[in-house]
Amino acid sequence: MTHGFRIGVQLQPQHAPDYGLIRDAVLRSEDAGVDIVFTWDHFYPLYGNPDGAHFECWTMLAAFAEQTERVEIGALVSGGGYRNPDLLADMARTVDHISGGRLILGIGAGWFEKDYDEYGYEFGTAGHRLKLLGETLSRISARLDKLNPAPTRHIPILIGGGGERKTLRLVAEYADVWHSFADLDALRHKSQVLAEHCAAVGREPARIERSVAWPGPEAAQDFLDAGVTLFTVGTGGPDYDLSTVMEALRWRSDRLPEPIEGLA
Repeated sequence: MTHGFRIGVQLQPQHAPDYGLIRDAVLRSEDAGVDIVFTWDHFYPLYGNPDGAHFECWTMLAAFAEQTERVEIGALVSGGGYRNPDLLADMARTVDHISGGRLILGIGAGWFEKDYDEYGYEFGTAGHRLKLLGETLSRISARLDKLNPAPTRHIPILIGGGGERKTLRLVAEYADVWHSFADLDALRHKSQVLAEHCAAVGREPARIERSVAWPGPEAAQDFLDAGVTLFTVGTGGPDYDLSTVMEALRWRSDRLPEPIEGLA
């Protein structure tokens, strides 16, 4: 697998009291030329009014699938403890079919305690959530192999996180994309740790795409040189300002004029 240089947008489903604002942002993002439209999987806003307007992730992804034609879609990222893993695999397979094979299954261990407490999930310790993530990934993989009809393609799995002992081991075993929250120096170090985990499980590190939040045009080249090929800009409601997305797209067009294919 080879990875092109791609730009994503994370349309954070917060502070948009009218879903039409999100629908419009999805349309504007695809028309602008982004490669992936992400949302996030939380139940409350992460900044601004903590009790502000908010919408649920996976029902929106099905709507994104119907609304769009070209972009890949996904969560950056789903909480591993929020849903039964077999059900989540079935949901992902269904959105994969609705979209015609454009879903990326983003998943992580979860960290926002309010999501768990308010919706009745066990928050537990970080170790507990990471153990659950490993079990979830195993069950998702097994369920995807059993579903009828099967997914339209191998659904790419994106894992977010950077814990060197557990999370990166799961990345080595299961991920097609690794989304890192680390700064540049830490990213370089963690990439070496990931390579060691890949060697232990018999995978080529180059088969795992590196993903980070858009660091701005001044720093982006350094991340690109470090192996990152997916940059994502986050924006929230109600306005869903895409000016930074356009900045990232202009930066890309100066280096890579041709559009990039997805992970199919």
